[in-house]
Amino acid sequence: MPNTSPELQERRVLVIEDNLELAEIFADVLSDSGFVVDIIHDGQDALDWLNDEHGMLPDIITLDMHLPRVSGDTILKHIRSTGRLANMTVVVITANPILGDMIDPLADMVLLKPVSYDQVSTLVDRLAIRYSPDA
Repeated sequence: MPNTSPELQERRVLVIEDNLELAEIFADVLSDSGFVVDIIHDGQDALDWLNDEHGMLPDIITLDMHLPRVSGDTILKHIRSTGRLANMTVVVITANPILGDMIDPLADMVLLKPVSYDQVSTLVDRLAIRYSPDA
């Protein structure tokens, strides 16, 4: 059962994932749970979107590590070194456990692929706890 707690109703998530099927799984679970979801499938497009000073920033980013044109680790390092982005919650998604371990200090959470619908639901529950007024 999706979490539809009021504190998540206006939370925005940016899903940066080149695998269309996985991006849709994330979007479906997150939107069913009350998040507003944007999807980007390309690393350079993601950087451009994040660097748009006039655009609406997400509260949370799910970030694949292997993206076309610009890698996820480059995007994550950019996020952490850019003042207005630095404190954003970033959930890294990778099929490489070694890369996951290496990037873990910069990420808020790391999920290893393959990622199932149930894992995404659990992630949403964890985010609900993190963003609850009592957290």
